[in-house]
Amino acid sequence: MKQLHVLGIVLKRTGAVKIWLVFLIELFACAAIILLSEPQIHTYGDALWYCYAVVTTVGFGDVIAQTTITRIISVVLSVSAVIVIAIVTGVIVNFYNQMTDLRNKETISAFINKLERLPELSKEELEDMSRKVREFQKK
Repeated sequence: MKQLHVLGIVLKRTGAVKIWLVFLIELFACAAIILLSEPQIHTYGDALWYCYAVVTTVGFGDVIAQTTITRIISVVLSVSAVIVIAIVTGVIVNFYNQMTDLRNKETISAFINKLERLPELSKEELEDMSRKVREFQKK
């Protein structure tokens, strides 16, 4: 549950949700324009399929842009996709960094808690703490 909370914070802080929504609106709008302008595309589903091929830079080749407007839209859509993918990569890295920091803080907090009640710890717990300190010093 903490991971979802941290992910939500990262998404809000980076504005990634807004970027994704704008990109999706752009994708669906481009598909509508392509449907109207491209003679070989007859359904909205085919237009979305073409947009998918452009966004993923796969270019299946089953539909080839014939009109200038479709070519321009294809370039704009592919550049937008590259930018969005770069942003998504940054958000994912930020999320994992946040999770690592959170785990480290929890580990340090647990260690400090044990230090505060040092006289109450058993011999096994003291040996475990000693082992962890040695491992930390090796790093």
